Amino acid sequence: MDYLKSLNPPQHEGVINTDGPCMIIAGAGSGKTRVLTYRIAHLIQTQGIDPFNIMALTFTNKAANEMRERIEKVVGADARNLWMGTFHSVFARMLRAEAHHLGYPNNFTIYDTDDSKSIIKNVVKEMGLDETQYKVNIVYNRISAAKNKLISWQEYLNNPVLMGDDADNMRPEIGNIYKNYSLRCFKSGAMDFDDLLFNTDKLFKEHLEVLNKYQHRIHYVLVDEFQDTNLCQYYIIRKLAAVRQNVCVVGDDAQSIYAFRGADISNILNFEKDYPDLRIIKLEQNYRSTKNIVEAANSVIAKNKAQLPKQVWTANEEGTLIELIKATSDNEEGKLIASSIFEEKMQHQYSFKDFAVLYRTNSQSRSIEEALRRMNIKYKVVGGLSFYQRKEIKDLLAYLRFSLNQQDEASFRRIINLPKRGIGDSTIDKVVVAANDHGIPIWEVLENATSFLGGRASGPIDDFVTKIKRFGIEIQNKDAYEAAAEIAKSSGLLKELYEDKTAEGLSRYENVQELLNAVKEFVDDSDRTDKGLGAFLQEVSLITGQDETKDNDPDKVTLMTIHMAKGLEFKNVYIAGLEEDLFPSQMMLSSRAELEEERRLFYVAITRAQKKLFLSYAITRYRFGRLKQCESSRFLEDIDKRYINVNTKFSGKELSEPHPNYAKKFVSDMKRSASLQPAAKPVYKPPVDFAPSDTRGLKEGMKVEHPKFGFGTVVKMDVEGAERKARINFVDFGEKTLLLSFAKLKIHEN
Repeated sequence: MDYLKSLNPPQHEGVINTDGPCMIIAGAGSGKTRVLTYRIAHLIQTQGIDPFNIMALTFTNKAANEMRERIEKVVGADARNLWMGTFHSVFARMLRAEAHHLGYPNNFTIYDTDDSKSIIKNVVKEMGLDETQYKVNIVYNRISAAKNKLISWQEYLNNPVLMGDDADNMRPEIGNIYKNYSLRCFKSGAMDFDDLLFNTDKLFKEHLEVLNKYQHRIHYVLVDEFQDTNLCQYYIIRKLAAVRQNVCVVGDDAQSIYAFRGADISNILNFEKDYPDLRIIKLEQNYRSTKNIVEAANSVIAKNKAQLPKQVWTANEEGTLIELIKATSDNEEGKLIASSIFEEKMQHQYSFKDFAVLYRTNSQSRSIEEALRRMNIKYKVVGGLSFYQRKEIKDLLAYLRFSLNQQDEASFRRIINLPKRGIGDSTIDKVVVAANDHGIPIWEVLENATSFLGGRASGPIDDFVTKIKRFGIEIQNKDAYEAAAEIAKSSGLLKELYEDKTAEGLSRYENVQELLNAVKEFVDDSDRTDKGLGAFLQEVSLITGQDETKDNDPDKVTLMTIHMAKGLEFKNVYIAGLEEDLFPSQMMLSSRAELEEERRLFYVAITRAQKKLFLSYAITRYRFGRLKQCESSRFLEDIDKRYINVNTKFSGKELSEPHPNYAKKFVSDMKRSASLQPAAKPVYKPPVDFAPSDTRGLKEGMKVEHPKFGFGTVVKMDVEGAERKARINFVDFGEKTLLLSFAKLKIHEN
């Protein structure tokens, strides 16, 4: 049991106390993965629990694979027998064996988000509804949210609150769209991602003998990132653990940031109410960050009311103060960040991979990318179009899926005229209508095309049916790679891509070849017992965006949204765009709960940093095509000022093109400024009776007062488009150019 020697006392307690309900509250950087991993290893090696009786649930395949590898180092190959993986992959495996209880085939198709949206779009069209009113993303998210809350289409249609909300939003037919979409998926022998959990819960509710079987098969249930679970996931966990009560959840309420995906923070906040005998273990020692970063993060999250009490601390070095960068514009912000990265790399011999720039929204990356390119700094944007979302990849996958499951409508629609074979949209619609009118699968209509569609349309369809039947035989008699290679070739997809000699065509052809390489790697994996195409397609369907990240040149600055950064760490972190209405987002200010989630998101961003943290904001920023005056984020006020080095050296001054030596000058100027001016100039405090004036009569030479910049004189008036602006020389802050529609100015008599 050498692995126990490396643990601190709370970690040790979390590993060895394996029986009964347990909640491990794991602060940022406190080693929660190690505890969860060793807890499972301890169950197997010390307590003799069969791995087949342990279920460990995560949110990414990457996390599951990392944990499995660590456990394998301790207990050996037995770790491969664990019920371990993402919620979706583990319960998809269970449903493969039990789906017949719900009327699904065991080889049901798993629809990804694009497939689901395609079906919804067709349902809206067939119902004769206005597609601009019933936008597919809105409808999809509404249905997904209902499933995550375990609301079936029948319950939805009978819920006056939900139906009333839809009516108020001018979309009274969403309930019927949900019904038709669900019936369409069922008839196609398909489940979407939400169904994998929704149907697992339904299986347990309606078939108690199945629930009983798994309750006695699974002796221990462990859940990683518990704060990210939704209602459906929590109910499944609770049912599985109901007999033995051996449920261990690991998480941090301070890092609950996925409410928009259905995550429910009350699961972790109220866990003790469901388990009165709960053992609570707190991992509060941070091994990742410096003292200044840890204490700054603590001062931020302390402002939230809804949280579990804990005090994160670290024995690491004190570290440098957090640097606050104030820029006049978003373009200058990008230049300052790029220059700072360059200087930090040169001074401390860092690699580019030691830097990350985090932001609230993807659109913020533009100015940062441009600045990095100008300084020849290599970077990668995490969260772009993933490999499995590319058109040519989805086309071939649709062929493979339909060859395996001829009830799959989404795949049918994608490939029926690909490559073009003279089958138009009207013929496709006739096939779907005939299937609906007669209550039969699409495949039955295709097999009897002459009877349903007439001889003219049946010729190309008969050829297609023959081809698919032959592909089905290939799948039965060959492994995944041999079958996939044959389908890619005989379908005509490879030939069509190969004949396109443009750069884009070559790239698409190489992408398809790369997919076939992935199938070959799958087949050549000696640890796999099922090398069939169905097993490969299931694995592909469950891949998450994070798991697809692959980079042959890892030495690059990482750019990503804060949501994408969850679980990662970097030596140096820049958090950009700390402005009101941007971070916190103006979409998250309607309630305390939303604002507290935004604050947790800021906490997550801060705690990604190991050595040094930089915060930046801009005074002006282009938003939706307009230049807006910006206020610094309220979150900056949440940080105890002891941990921040405020520098406004370049405030109000637009930078010229960056120069290789600019970053060095910037840092040295900051140091010189800090030594000459140890105390930051206080912000102007307006009188309590301050009230803005009507500025329509504002003229040059007038004296004005601003709630932030104090007293000044109007130097020049100008008009930009429809906007009036004034250049004002403030006594304490110098010249500022303000848009009068945003500036709150009080006019004083001369």
